[in-house]
Amino acid sequence: MDYSVIEENIKRVMENIARSLASSGREPGSVRLLAATKGVSAEVINFALSRGISLIGENRACELLAKYDSLERPEGLEIHFLGSLQTNKVRQIIDRVALIHSVDSIKLAAEISRRALEQGKVMDILAEVNIGGEASKCGIAPEKTGDFMSGLSRLGGIKVRGLMAIPPVCDAPGGSVKYFERMRKIFVDTAAQNMDNIDMSVLSVGMSGDYEQAVACGSTLVRVGTAIFGKRTYPA
Repeated sequence: MDYSVIEENIKRVMENIARSLASSGREPGSVRLLAATKGVSAEVINFALSRGISLIGENRACELLAKYDSLERPEGLEIHFLGSLQTNKVRQIIDRVALIHSVDSIKLAAEISRRALEQGKVMDILAEVNIGGEASKCGIAPEKTGDFMSGLSRLGGIKVRGLMAIPPVCDAPGGSVKYFERMRKIFVDTAAQNMDNIDMSVLSVGMSGDYEQAVACGSTLVRVGTAIFGKRTYPA
């Protein structure tokens, strides 16, 4: 692993985010960069943390647990959970992450609520929307977002902070924009409903291939892995 390349990649991604914010008339610093660390060793993650990364995200409970004790965890570090989460894994991560991005069922939310209440804490979550309606992806249907959020609002031990989505892979340049724009509309419409226990502050859309477009469309958090760490070999 060439650490100098990672350092340059982090710098480039941060510069690209800043440029996209400026060109779209948004405030500097209004988007957070999350380094997606699936398949990345704790040693490499620690280097990234030493070069300005303060937010990381893991996709699998087992991988998070394997790395957790080896992470340096400087002051201010946040760890998020990004991937599909089974209810029987909630107890393993509930005290190790600051935000769970991938809540797509009341059953999962209820288990997060139960485990959080057992620990006397409030767990921040995002509702995952299947914005492309793809059978291969998790997430609620866009048209059901309002009803889903209403159900979440009645659960204790959790706080809904916003929405997350992974749009379909688009080969054409700018192909993700229509999905990002629709997510932004759902985000704004949901916020306007002023539901209890719903604080719409996070719109988590945009990854390595389209994060600049996502920023221009209103994303507040982009999840970047390959553009920082390069292509990875994921554990089975």
